[in-house]
Amino acid sequence: MRCALKPSDPAGDPPERTAQSPRALAGGTVSRLPQLLEAMAPDGSGHDLRQALDRIAETAASLTGARHAAVGIHDEDGGGPGGQVTHGSSPGAGPSAGTSLEVPIEVQGELFGTLYLAGKEDGGEFGDGDLHVVRVLATGAGIALRNARMHAVAGQRRRWIDGAASVTTELLAGPGARGAAGNALTVVAEQGRELAEAATGAVLLPHAEGGMEVVAISTVLPEAVRTEAFRGRIPAKSPVLHQLRAGLAVFSDDFAADPRSVSPLSRHYGPTMLLPLRSNGRVLGALALCRTSGGARFSHTERTLGTQFAAQAAVALVLADRHRDRERLAVFEDRDRIARDLHDLVIQRLFATGMLLETARRKAVLPEVRDGLGRAVDELDATVQEIRTAIVALQQGPPEAPPGLRTRVLRAAGAAAAALGGRPSVQFVGPVDARVDDRSGRALVAALGEALTAVGASAPARVSVVVDATATLPDGRAGVRLTVSCPDGGHPPVTWERPLRGRSDG
Repeated sequence: MRCALKPSDPAGDPPERTAQSPRALAGGTVSRLPQLLEAMAPDGSGHDLRQALDRIAETAASLTGARHAAVGIHDEDGGGPGGQVTHGSSPGAGPSAGTSLEVPIEVQGELFGTLYLAGKEDGGEFGDGDLHVVRVLATGAGIALRNARMHAVAGQRRRWIDGAASVTTELLAGPGARGAAGNALTVVAEQGRELAEAATGAVLLPHAEGGMEVVAISTVLPEAVRTEAFRGRIPAKSPVLHQLRAGLAVFSDDFAADPRSVSPLSRHYGPTMLLPLRSNGRVLGALALCRTSGGARFSHTERTLGTQFAAQAAVALVLADRHRDRERLAVFEDRDRIARDLHDLVIQRLFATGMLLETARRKAVLPEVRDGLGRAVDELDATVQEIRTAIVALQQGPPEAPPGLRTRVLRAAGAAAAALGGRPSVQFVGPVDARVDDRSGRALVAALGEALTAVGASAPARVSVVVDATATLPDGRAGVRLTVSCPDGGHPPVTWERPLRGRSDG
Protein backbone atom coordinates (compact mmCIF):
# COMPACT_ATOMS: atom_id res chain seq x y z
CA MET A 1 0.00 0.00 0.00
CA ARG A 2 1.21 3.54 -0.77
CA CYS A 3 -0.05 6.48 1.26
CA ALA A 4 0.76 9.88 -0.19
CA LEU A 5 -0.35 13.16 1.33
CA LYS A 6 -0.51 16.14 -1.01
CA PRO A 7 0.69 19.60 0.08
CA SER A 8 -1.88 21.31 2.31
CA ASP A 9 -4.12 18.20 2.14
CA PRO A 10 -7.44 19.25 3.70
CA ALA A 11 -8.20 15.62 4.58
CA GLY A 12 -5.42 15.42 7.12
CA ASP A 13 -4.95 17.23 10.39
CA PRO A 14 -2.70 20.30 10.12
CA PRO A 15 0.74 19.98 11.72
CA GLU A 16 -0.26 22.42 14.44
CA ARG A 17 -3.16 20.19 15.56
CA THR A 18 -0.94 17.12 15.34
CA ALA A 19 1.68 18.77 17.52
CA GLN A 20 -1.04 19.55 20.09
CA SER A 21 -2.18 15.89 20.32
CA PRO A 22 0.85 13.95 21.61
CA ARG A 23 -1.29 10.96 22.66
CA ALA A 24 -2.15 10.45 18.98
CA LEU A 25 1.51 9.94 18.24
CA ALA A 26 2.83 6.49 17.49
CA GLY A 27 -0.49 4.76 17.70
CA GLY A 28 -1.78 6.58 20.77
CA THR A 29 1.22 6.11 23.03
CA VAL A 30 3.67 8.68 24.25
CA SER A 31 6.47 6.22 24.80
CA ARG A 32 8.44 7.56 21.80
CA LEU A 33 7.68 11.25 22.34
CA PRO A 34 11.16 12.08 23.80
CA GLN A 35 12.82 10.71 20.66
CA LEU A 36 10.47 12.74 18.49
CA LEU A 37 11.19 15.93 20.44
CA GLU A 38 14.92 15.27 20.27
CA ALA A 39 14.68 15.06 16.47
CA MET A 40 12.88 18.40 16.42
CA ALA A 41 15.49 20.08 18.65
CA PRO A 42 18.07 21.21 16.01
CA ASP A 43 17.54 24.84 15.09
CA GLY A 44 18.03 24.19 11.37
CA SER A 45 20.55 26.98 10.76
CA GLY A 46 22.42 26.74 7.49
CA HIS A 47 25.51 25.29 9.18
CA ASP A 48 23.97 22.02 10.48
CA LEU A 49 21.19 21.40 7.94
CA ARG A 50 22.55 18.03 6.83
CA GLN A 51 22.82 16.87 10.43
CA ALA A 52 19.25 17.99 11.18
CA LEU A 53 17.81 16.20 8.13
CA ASP A 54 19.84 13.06 8.87
CA ARG A 55 18.39 12.99 12.38
CA ILE A 56 14.84 13.54 11.09
CA ALA A 57 15.16 10.71 8.54
CA GLU A 58 16.67 8.39 11.15
CA THR A 59 13.97 9.24 13.70
CA ALA A 60 11.19 8.76 11.13
CA ALA A 61 12.50 5.29 10.31
CA SER A 62 12.96 4.39 13.98
CA LEU A 63 9.55 5.58 15.20
CA THR A 64 7.56 4.05 12.35
CA GLY A 65 9.63 0.88 11.89
CA ALA A 66 10.40 1.78 8.25
CA ARG A 67 13.24 0.06 6.45
CA HIS A 68 13.94 3.19 4.38
CA ALA A 69 13.48 6.92 4.99
CA ALA A 70 14.35 9.79 2.69
CA VAL A 71 14.06 13.58 2.80
CA GLY A 72 13.72 14.88 -0.76
CA ILE A 73 14.65 18.57 -1.07
CA HIS A 74 13.18 20.78 -3.79
CA ASP A 75 15.23 23.56 -5.31
CA GLU A 76 14.66 27.16 -4.24
CA ASP A 77 11.91 27.75 -6.82
CA GLY A 78 10.17 24.46 -6.07
CA GLY A 79 10.75 23.36 -9.62
CA GLY A 80 12.50 20.07 -9.06
CA PRO A 81 14.78 18.00 -6.82
CA GLY A 82 17.61 19.86 -5.17
CA GLY A 83 19.06 16.95 -3.18
CA GLN A 84 18.14 14.02 -0.96
CA VAL A 85 19.01 12.70 2.52
CA THR A 86 18.41 8.98 3.01
CA HIS A 87 18.51 6.50 5.88
CA GLY A 88 18.26 2.71 5.91
CA SER A 89 18.28 0.14 3.14
CA SER A 90 17.14 0.57 -0.43
CA PRO A 91 13.34 1.01 -0.72
CA GLY A 92 13.21 -1.88 -3.14
CA ALA A 93 14.60 -4.45 -0.67
CA GLY A 94 12.55 -6.88 1.43
CA PRO A 95 9.07 -8.40 1.15
CA SER A 96 7.27 -5.25 2.33
CA ALA A 97 8.75 -2.94 -0.27
CA GLY A 98 5.31 -2.11 -1.65
CA THR A 99 4.26 -0.31 1.58
CA SER A 100 5.18 3.39 1.60
CA LEU A 101 4.25 6.72 3.11
CA GLU A 102 4.96 10.15 1.63
CA VAL A 103 4.27 13.50 3.33
CA PRO A 104 4.96 16.98 1.90
CA ILE A 105 7.45 19.19 3.72
CA GLU A 106 5.92 22.64 3.79
CA VAL A 107 5.85 25.72 5.99
CA GLN A 108 3.16 28.38 5.67
CA GLY A 109 2.10 27.07 2.27
CA GLU A 110 5.65 26.98 0.83
CA LEU A 111 6.74 23.54 -0.37
CA PHE A 112 10.31 22.54 0.48
CA GLY A 113 10.27 18.82 -0.37
CA THR A 114 8.88 15.49 0.81
CA LEU A 115 9.48 13.02 3.64
CA TYR A 116 9.23 9.48 2.25
CA LEU A 117 9.09 6.14 4.09
CA ALA A 118 9.07 2.64 2.59
CA GLY A 119 8.92 -0.97 3.81
CA LYS A 120 7.78 -1.73 7.40
CA GLU A 121 10.18 -3.97 9.32
CA ASP A 122 7.29 -6.13 10.61
CA GLY A 123 5.79 -6.50 7.14
CA GLY A 124 2.71 -4.46 8.06
CA GLU A 125 1.34 -1.19 6.75
CA PHE A 126 1.80 2.35 7.96
CA GLY A 127 -1.01 3.47 10.24
CA ASP A 128 -2.51 6.73 11.49
CA GLY A 129 0.05 6.92 14.30
CA ASP A 130 2.85 6.69 11.78
CA LEU A 131 1.21 9.43 9.73
CA HIS A 132 1.06 11.74 12.80
CA VAL A 133 4.74 11.13 13.54
CA VAL A 134 5.81 11.75 9.96
CA ARG A 135 3.77 14.95 9.78
CA VAL A 136 5.45 16.38 12.86
CA LEU A 137 8.88 15.40 11.56
CA ALA A 138 8.04 16.92 8.15
CA THR A 139 7.22 20.17 9.94
CA GLY A 140 10.60 20.06 11.65
CA ALA A 141 12.31 19.38 8.33
CA GLY A 142 10.43 22.31 6.78
CA ILE A 143 11.57 24.68 9.49
CA ALA A 144 15.17 23.50 9.08
CA LEU A 145 15.02 23.89 5.29
CA ARG A 146 13.37 27.31 5.47
CA ASN A 147 15.97 28.61 7.92
CA ALA A 148 18.80 27.21 5.79
CA ARG A 149 17.33 28.76 2.66
CA MET A 150 16.92 32.14 4.36
CA HIS A 151 20.52 31.91 5.56
CA ALA A 152 21.73 31.08 2.03
CA VAL A 153 19.69 33.89 0.43
CA ALA A 154 21.03 36.39 2.97
CA GLY A 155 24.57 35.27 2.15
CA GLN A 156 23.86 35.63 -1.57
CA ARG A 157 22.47 39.11 -1.14
CA ARG A 158 25.47 40.14 0.92
CA ARG A 159 27.86 38.83 -1.77
CA TRP A 160 26.07 40.63 -4.60
CA ILE A 161 25.84 43.89 -2.63
CA ASP A 162 29.55 43.72 -1.77
CA GLY A 163 30.34 42.90 -5.40
CA ALA A 164 28.34 45.84 -6.72
CA ALA A 165 30.04 48.13 -4.21
CA SER A 166 33.49 46.90 -5.27
CA VAL A 167 32.63 47.53 -8.94
CA THR A 168 31.66 51.12 -8.14
CA THR A 169 34.83 51.60 -6.10
CA GLU A 170 37.07 50.23 -8.86
CA LEU A 171 35.43 52.24 -11.61
CA LEU A 172 35.58 55.50 -9.68
CA ALA A 173 39.20 54.83 -8.67
CA GLY A 174 40.18 55.89 -12.18
CA PRO A 175 42.33 54.31 -14.87
CA GLY A 176 45.43 54.26 -12.67
CA ALA A 177 44.03 51.45 -10.55
CA ARG A 178 43.16 49.11 -13.41
CA GLY A 179 45.05 50.35 -16.44
CA ALA A 180 43.21 51.84 -19.40
CA ALA A 181 39.80 53.40 -18.93
CA GLY A 182 38.33 50.80 -21.29
CA ASN A 183 38.85 48.20 -18.58
CA ALA A 184 35.78 49.56 -16.80
CA LEU A 185 33.60 47.25 -18.87
CA THR A 186 35.90 44.30 -18.14
CA VAL A 187 35.53 45.01 -14.41
CA VAL A 188 31.75 44.66 -14.75
CA ALA A 189 32.06 41.44 -16.80
CA GLU A 190 34.53 39.84 -14.36
CA GLN A 191 32.64 40.75 -11.22
CA GLY A 192 29.28 39.70 -12.67
CA ARG A 193 30.68 36.30 -13.75
CA GLU A 194 32.16 35.64 -10.31
CA LEU A 195 29.03 36.66 -8.42
CA ALA A 196 26.74 34.58 -10.64
CA GLU A 197 29.15 31.60 -10.54
CA ALA A 198 28.91 31.61 -14.34
CA ALA A 199 31.31 30.38 -17.00
CA THR A 200 31.21 33.63 -18.96
CA GLY A 201 30.40 37.24 -18.24
CA ALA A 202 30.25 39.70 -21.14
CA VAL A 203 29.27 43.32 -21.69
CA LEU A 204 27.52 44.20 -24.95
CA LEU A 205 27.11 47.68 -26.39
CA PRO A 206 25.10 48.89 -29.40
CA HIS A 207 26.87 48.45 -32.75
CA ALA A 208 26.92 51.17 -35.39
CA GLU A 209 25.38 48.80 -37.96
CA GLY A 210 22.65 47.56 -35.64
CA GLY A 211 22.47 44.88 -33.00
CA MET A 212 24.80 44.62 -30.03
CA GLU A 213 28.49 43.74 -29.91
CA VAL A 214 30.56 42.01 -27.20
CA VAL A 215 33.09 44.65 -26.13
CA ALA A 216 34.34 43.06 -22.88
CA ILE A 217 34.43 39.43 -21.80
CA SER A 218 35.56 37.33 -18.84
CA THR A 219 35.38 33.56 -19.23
CA VAL A 220 36.80 30.29 -17.90
CA LEU A 221 36.16 28.57 -21.23
CA PRO A 222 39.00 27.85 -23.72
CA GLU A 223 40.71 30.73 -25.49
CA ALA A 224 39.11 29.75 -28.80
CA VAL A 225 35.65 30.41 -27.34
CA ARG A 226 36.79 33.75 -25.95
CA THR A 227 38.30 34.77 -29.30
CA GLU A 228 35.09 33.87 -31.11
CA ALA A 229 32.89 35.70 -28.63
CA PHE A 230 34.90 38.93 -28.42
CA ARG A 231 33.50 41.42 -30.92
CA GLY A 232 30.76 38.91 -31.70
CA ARG A 233 27.35 40.39 -32.37
CA ILE A 234 23.72 39.79 -31.54
CA PRO A 235 21.97 40.65 -34.82
CA ALA A 236 19.33 43.36 -34.92
CA LYS A 237 16.63 40.82 -35.84
CA SER A 238 17.08 38.86 -32.60
CA PRO A 239 13.98 38.77 -30.34
CA VAL A 240 16.40 38.90 -27.41
CA LEU A 241 17.66 42.27 -28.58
CA HIS A 242 14.14 43.71 -28.85
CA GLN A 243 13.49 42.72 -25.25
CA LEU A 244 16.79 44.18 -24.01
CA ARG A 245 16.20 47.47 -25.81
CA ALA A 246 12.85 47.68 -24.06
CA GLY A 247 14.76 47.49 -20.75
CA LEU A 248 13.60 43.95 -19.95
CA ALA A 249 15.84 41.13 -18.75
CA VAL A 250 16.01 37.86 -20.68
CA PHE A 251 16.29 34.54 -18.81
CA SER A 252 16.80 31.12 -20.33
CA ASP A 253 17.42 27.68 -18.83
CA ASP A 254 19.05 26.46 -22.06
CA PHE A 255 20.27 29.28 -24.28
CA ALA A 256 21.64 26.92 -26.94
CA ALA A 257 18.15 25.51 -27.56
CA ASP A 258 16.23 28.74 -26.93
CA PRO A 259 14.31 29.73 -30.11
CA ARG A 260 14.73 33.40 -29.20
CA SER A 261 18.49 33.16 -29.66
CA VAL A 262 19.71 33.53 -33.24
CA SER A 263 23.38 34.17 -32.43
CA PRO A 264 25.86 31.31 -33.04
CA LEU A 265 27.58 32.23 -29.76
CA SER A 266 24.67 30.73 -27.79
CA ARG A 267 25.65 27.15 -28.67
CA HIS A 268 28.22 27.09 -25.84
CA TYR A 269 25.77 27.92 -23.06
CA GLY A 270 22.88 26.59 -21.02
CA PRO A 271 21.35 28.72 -18.22
CA THR A 272 21.76 32.38 -19.18
CA MET A 273 20.82 35.83 -17.93
CA LEU A 274 20.87 38.81 -20.30
CA LEU A 275 20.43 41.92 -18.19
CA PRO A 276 19.97 45.46 -19.53
CA LEU A 277 22.48 48.08 -18.37
CA ARG A 278 19.96 50.82 -17.84
CA SER A 279 20.39 54.30 -16.38
CA ASN A 280 17.90 57.19 -16.31
CA GLY A 281 15.53 55.26 -18.58
CA ARG A 282 18.19 54.75 -21.26
CA VAL A 283 19.59 51.30 -22.12
CA LEU A 284 23.36 51.64 -22.44
CA GLY A 285 23.99 48.00 -23.27
CA ALA A 286 23.60 44.56 -21.70
CA LEU A 287 25.37 42.22 -19.29
CA ALA A 288 25.36 38.52 -20.26
CA LEU A 289 25.98 35.93 -17.53
CA CYS A 290 26.12 32.39 -18.94
CA ARG A 291 26.60 28.94 -17.44
CA THR A 292 27.62 25.94 -19.51
CA SER A 293 25.09 23.46 -20.84
CA GLY A 294 23.83 21.23 -18.05
CA GLY A 295 24.67 23.79 -15.36
CA ALA A 296 22.31 24.72 -12.55
CA ARG A 297 19.49 27.00 -13.59
CA PHE A 298 19.50 30.51 -12.17
CA SER A 299 17.18 30.70 -9.18
CA HIS A 300 14.62 33.43 -8.65
CA THR A 301 16.90 35.05 -6.08
CA GLU A 302 19.89 34.99 -8.47
CA ARG A 303 17.80 36.55 -11.23
CA THR A 304 16.63 39.34 -8.93
CA LEU A 305 20.13 40.00 -7.59
CA GLY A 306 21.62 39.89 -11.09
CA THR A 307 19.11 42.45 -12.35
CA GLN A 308 19.87 44.76 -9.43
CA PHE A 309 23.63 44.34 -10.00
CA ALA A 310 23.29 45.29 -13.67
CA ALA A 311 21.30 48.40 -12.79
CA GLN A 312 23.90 49.52 -10.25
CA ALA A 313 26.76 48.68 -12.65
CA ALA A 314 25.13 50.89 -15.30
CA VAL A 315 25.00 53.80 -12.88
CA ALA A 316 28.64 53.16 -11.91
CA LEU A 317 29.67 53.16 -15.58
CA VAL A 318 27.95 56.50 -16.16
CA LEU A 319 29.56 57.98 -13.06
CA ALA A 320 32.98 56.61 -14.02
CA ASP A 321 32.67 58.05 -17.51
CA ARG A 322 31.78 61.47 -16.11
CA HIS A 323 34.66 61.18 -13.64
CA ARG A 324 37.09 60.49 -16.50
CA ASP A 325 35.62 63.38 -18.49
CA ARG A 326 36.29 65.73 -15.58
CA GLU A 327 39.85 64.42 -15.27
CA ARG A 328 40.47 64.87 -19.02
CA LEU A 329 39.00 68.37 -18.88
CA ALA A 330 41.29 69.25 -15.98
CA VAL A 331 44.31 67.97 -17.96
CA PHE A 332 43.38 69.96 -21.06
CA GLU A 333 42.74 73.09 -19.03
CA ASP A 334 46.16 72.70 -17.43
CA ARG A 335 47.79 72.18 -20.83
CA ASP A 336 46.06 75.28 -22.19
CA ARG A 337 47.32 77.28 -19.22
CA ILE A 338 50.89 76.07 -19.78
CA ALA A 339 50.64 76.87 -23.49
CA ARG A 340 49.39 80.40 -22.73
CA ASP A 341 52.17 80.96 -20.22
CA LEU A 342 54.79 79.78 -22.69
CA HIS A 343 53.39 82.03 -25.42
CA ASP A 344 52.69 85.13 -23.35
CA LEU A 345 55.67 85.05 -21.01
CA VAL A 346 58.54 82.84 -22.12
CA ILE A 347 58.50 83.56 -25.85
CA GLN A 348 58.09 87.30 -25.26
CA ARG A 349 61.06 87.36 -22.90
CA LEU A 350 63.20 85.33 -25.30
CA PHE A 351 62.19 87.61 -28.15
CA ALA A 352 63.11 90.70 -26.12
CA THR A 353 66.45 89.13 -25.20
CA GLY A 354 67.09 88.36 -28.86
CA MET A 355 66.40 92.00 -29.78
CA LEU A 356 68.90 93.16 -27.16
CA LEU A 357 71.54 90.76 -28.47
CA GLU A 358 70.88 91.82 -32.05
CA THR A 359 71.33 95.47 -31.07
CA ALA A 360 74.54 94.61 -29.27
CA ARG A 361 75.78 92.66 -32.30
CA ARG A 362 75.34 95.67 -34.60
CA LYS A 363 77.26 97.89 -32.19
CA ALA A 364 80.08 95.41 -31.60
CA VAL A 365 83.48 96.41 -32.99
CA LEU A 366 85.39 93.15 -32.78
CA PRO A 367 84.42 90.53 -35.47
CA GLU A 368 84.58 87.62 -33.03
CA VAL A 369 82.12 89.40 -30.71
CA ARG A 370 79.72 90.05 -33.58
CA ASP A 371 79.94 86.39 -34.65
CA GLY A 372 79.34 85.16 -31.11
CA LEU A 373 76.34 87.41 -30.62
CA GLY A 374 74.97 86.29 -34.00
CA ARG A 375 75.19 82.64 -32.98
CA ALA A 376 73.44 83.48 -29.71
CA VAL A 377 70.62 85.18 -31.62
CA ASP A 378 70.29 82.12 -33.89
CA GLU A 379 70.11 79.83 -30.85
CA LEU A 380 67.40 82.00 -29.31
CA ASP A 381 65.45 81.87 -32.59
CA ALA A 382 65.74 78.07 -32.60
CA THR A 383 64.63 77.94 -28.95
CA VAL A 384 61.60 80.11 -29.69
CA GLN A 385 60.69 77.75 -32.52
CA GLU A 386 61.02 74.73 -30.22
CA ILE A 387 58.73 76.34 -27.67
CA ARG A 388 56.17 77.12 -30.37
CA THR A 389 56.29 73.47 -31.40
CA ALA A 390 55.70 72.48 -27.78
CA ILE A 391 52.76 74.90 -27.60
CA VAL A 392 51.21 73.28 -30.68
CA ALA A 393 51.66 69.83 -29.10
CA LEU A 394 50.02 70.99 -25.87
CA GLN A 395 47.02 72.33 -27.78
CA GLN A 396 46.33 69.06 -29.61
CA GLY A 397 42.98 67.37 -28.95
CA PRO A 398 42.39 64.21 -26.89
CA PRO A 399 44.28 61.04 -27.93
CA GLU A 400 41.13 59.34 -29.21
CA ALA A 401 40.40 62.19 -31.66
CA PRO A 402 41.63 61.67 -35.27
CA PRO A 403 45.08 63.31 -35.44
CA GLY A 404 45.46 66.35 -37.70
CA LEU A 405 48.40 67.07 -40.00
CA ARG A 406 50.17 69.12 -37.33
CA THR A 407 50.04 66.20 -34.91
CA ARG A 408 51.28 63.71 -37.52
CA VAL A 409 54.19 65.98 -38.49
CA LEU A 410 55.17 66.42 -34.84
CA ARG A 411 55.00 62.66 -34.27
CA ALA A 412 57.18 62.00 -37.32
CA ALA A 413 59.72 64.56 -36.13
CA GLY A 414 59.75 63.04 -32.66
CA ALA A 415 60.21 59.53 -34.04
CA ALA A 416 63.35 60.70 -35.94
CA ALA A 417 64.94 62.30 -32.87
CA ALA A 418 67.03 59.25 -31.98
CA ALA A 419 68.54 58.94 -35.49
CA LEU A 420 69.21 62.69 -35.74
CA GLY A 421 70.74 63.04 -32.30
CA GLY A 422 68.07 65.54 -31.24
CA ARG A 423 64.50 66.55 -31.94
CA PRO A 424 64.11 68.62 -35.13
CA SER A 425 62.63 72.08 -34.80
CA VAL A 426 59.22 72.23 -36.52
CA GLN A 427 57.56 75.39 -37.82
CA PHE A 428 54.05 75.68 -39.30
CA VAL A 429 53.07 78.57 -41.54
CA GLY A 430 49.36 79.18 -42.11
CA PRO A 431 46.32 77.05 -41.18
CA VAL A 432 47.90 73.69 -42.05
CA ASP A 433 45.09 71.45 -40.80
CA ALA A 434 42.40 73.54 -42.47
CA ARG A 435 44.02 73.98 -45.92
CA VAL A 436 45.77 70.65 -46.60
CA ASP A 437 43.49 67.75 -47.66
CA ASP A 438 43.91 64.23 -46.31
CA ARG A 439 45.64 62.75 -49.37
CA SER A 440 48.19 65.59 -49.57
CA GLY A 441 48.70 65.34 -45.82
CA ARG A 442 49.55 61.64 -46.06
CA ALA A 443 51.96 62.33 -48.91
CA LEU A 444 53.59 65.16 -46.95
CA VAL A 445 54.15 62.97 -43.88
CA ALA A 446 55.64 60.23 -46.07
CA ALA A 447 57.96 62.75 -47.74
CA LEU A 448 58.96 64.09 -44.33
CA GLY A 449 59.94 60.60 -43.16
CA GLU A 450 62.09 60.03 -46.23
CA ALA A 451 63.75 63.45 -45.89
CA LEU A 452 64.56 62.97 -42.22
CA THR A 453 66.05 59.56 -42.99
CA ALA A 454 68.23 61.06 -45.73
CA VAL A 455 69.33 63.97 -43.55
CA GLY A 456 69.99 61.68 -40.59
CA ALA A 457 72.61 59.78 -42.60
CA SER A 458 74.88 62.86 -42.48
CA ALA A 459 74.52 63.23 -38.68
CA PRO A 460 73.78 66.98 -38.68
CA ALA A 461 73.99 69.14 -35.58
CA ARG A 462 70.50 70.55 -36.03
CA VAL A 463 67.54 69.92 -38.38
CA SER A 464 64.76 72.37 -39.20
CA VAL A 465 61.36 71.37 -40.60
CA VAL A 466 59.01 73.98 -42.12
CA VAL A 467 55.46 73.20 -43.33
CA ASP A 468 54.12 76.21 -45.24
CA ALA A 469 50.42 76.12 -46.19
CA THR A 470 50.58 79.60 -47.74
CA ALA A 471 53.26 78.83 -50.35
CA THR A 472 53.00 79.89 -53.98
CA LEU A 473 54.24 77.25 -56.42
CA PRO A 474 56.40 78.14 -59.51
CA ASP A 475 53.32 77.91 -61.76
CA GLY A 476 51.50 80.46 -59.62
CA ARG A 477 49.11 78.06 -57.90
CA ALA A 478 48.57 78.04 -54.15
CA GLY A 479 50.26 75.06 -52.54
CA VAL A 480 51.80 73.48 -49.46
CA ARG A 481 55.57 73.26 -49.20
CA LEU A 482 57.69 71.08 -46.92
CA THR A 483 61.31 72.10 -46.34
CA VAL A 484 63.80 70.02 -44.35
CA SER A 485 67.14 71.79 -43.90
CA CYS A 486 70.26 71.88 -41.78
CA PRO A 487 71.13 75.43 -40.63
CA ASP A 488 74.77 74.42 -40.19
CA GLY A 489 75.01 73.33 -43.85
CA GLY A 490 75.62 69.69 -43.08
CA HIS A 491 73.10 68.55 -45.72
CA PRO A 492 71.47 70.29 -48.69
CA PRO A 493 67.83 71.32 -48.10
CA VAL A 494 65.10 68.86 -49.11
CA THR A 495 61.93 70.41 -50.56
CA TRP A 496 58.56 68.81 -51.29
CA GLU A 497 55.50 70.69 -52.54
CA ARG A 498 52.00 70.05 -53.85
CA PRO A 499 49.06 72.19 -55.01
CA LEU A 500 46.28 72.76 -52.49
CA ARG A 501 42.94 71.06 -53.04
CA GLY A 502 39.60 71.21 -51.31
CA ARG A 503 39.50 69.02 -48.18
CA SER A 504 36.67 67.02 -49.71
CA ASP A 505 38.92 65.81 -52.48
CA GLY A 506 39.97 62.20 -52.03
